Amino acid sequence: MHESLTIGQLSTRSGVAPSALRYYERLGLIRAERTGGNQRRYARTELRRVAFVRISQQVGISLEEIREALDSLPASRMPSAEDWARLSATWRERLNEKIRLMTKLRDDLDGCIGCGCLSLQRCTLYNPGDSLAGEGPGARLVLPREAAEPTPTP
Repeated sequence: MHESLTIGQLSTRSGVAPSALRYYERLGLIRAERTGGNQRRYARTELRRVAFVRISQQVGISLEEIREALDSLPASRMPSAEDWARLSATWRERLNEKIRLMTKLRDDLDGCIGCGCLSLQRCTLYNPGDSLAGEGPGARLVLPREAAEPTPTP
């Protein structure tokens, strides 16, 4: 393997613990080849995949979804900028919704937490008389309607 990295080198370069790298490999998120002595060797391109996994996790993407996305990248060559753009486009709407929700939460809670009085006259989360109960469970004023819907259980 040309310009390969040991698990320690990949860990140092990526900032991810070796145990997490082994876990990522077991899940199929990254790939390693083995030496004659059964030691892992990673192509330098795996650094980009590890970074993608870590960033995706930080914004709430599950490891299963990350694996599916990485599986869509070409295995026969290094992914191009177009490949990465196509992959990111699949999550764009979802990420925009997360940004909208986090912005709303930040803006709505600033006044409530900032003043400390939890004033019902100014509270943007106040639901007098539980008037929103008819719309279903959850934080109806903050979450998008479909996200507030309970997930049916089989």
